[in-house]
Amino acid sequence: MDKERRASNQYGSLECTKWNTETEKVTGDKTEEDVVSMADSTITIDDIEGELFKIERIRDALVRRESELRYMMDDIQLCKEITRLKKELQKLVSIPDNDKSNEDKQKEEELLLQIHKLVETRDFLVDDVEFERLREREEDKEMADFLKSKFPKSSKNRDPLSNRRLASRAQRSSSSPFVTKTGLTLLKECCGFTCSVM
Repeated sequence: MDKERRASNQYGSLECTKWNTETEKVTGDKTEEDVVSMADSTITIDDIEGELFKIERIRDALVRRESELRYMMDDIQLCKEITRLKKELQKLVSIPDNDKSNEDKQKEEELLLQIHKLVETRDFLVDDVEFERLREREEDKEMADFLKSKFPKSSKNRDPLSNRRLASRAQRSSSSPFVTKTGLTLLKECCGFTCSVM
């Protein structure tokens, strides 16, 4: 029974690989041509490392964005709950003191305590966002220093271009409604500047 080995069509370099078992059996040697790498022959280790760094940066950006969105969701929920409780409190406050029952007074106290706790929670959230922003800034600085030391040639070539990109992003941010914002800006825009919680 003759079993034929067929070349795999899944990997770039393997497509053109021919399995020649008879020459291996006769000579017992493998030539350099028989050694197959999954990598394209034109790609270097530095290219691979560079691409891996880019992927890592993209992953970090996605993780940061996820964190921002979670903070935004928490803040929006807190603001909605605070607003709801304030409306309830407003109804009780509008009742004259002479007409308030003991239940109304107790409910008013409970609402004030709940609002106070939610405001404190929101303050902690704002502090967390600020801490995250500072930590991200420090990570960005460390990564930039690392990349400059790892790829000194490419960082010199990219500096003018990256400065232009940053400038164009700053120009777009004033006109584009889809700008990603971080830090306290996210939280301040939730309720607006008229929110008495702030």
